[in-house]
Amino acid sequence: QVQVVESGGGLVQAGGSLRLSCTASGLTFDDYAMGWFRQAPGKEREGVSCISWSGGNTYYANSVKGRFTISRDNAKNTLYLQMNSLKPEDTAMYYCAALFSGYCSGSWSGEYWGQGTQVTVYP
Repeated sequence: QVQVVESGGGLVQAGGSLRLSCTASGLTFDDYAMGWFRQAPGKEREGVSCISWSGGNTYYANSVKGRFTISRDNAKNTLYLQMNSLKPEDTAMYYCAALFSGYCSGSWSGEYWGQGTQVTVYP
């Protein structure tokens, strides 16, 4: 049984930092590209960042480029998202997903999803 569990969310003042973690079990972690997604109230879910199976390729939404860094530790089956210079508009539920491919191609379609971790940024 595949399990994907996010952690690290919280309440932070604008300009601050958070580091999200995502641990996956029940799958061969390094077979999968991994992605971070977020959904704010009343908005559609959007892809934030993606990393290929090896960590060699990373991609970011324009809204977070230069502020967020995605990384992974395949030995620990863990994905990370370092979020710096946070803004109130980053407030959302953040989800981790194992994608259908080992590469961040197309629309970053998630095969296995976590339950999410809430990030709230106040002014």
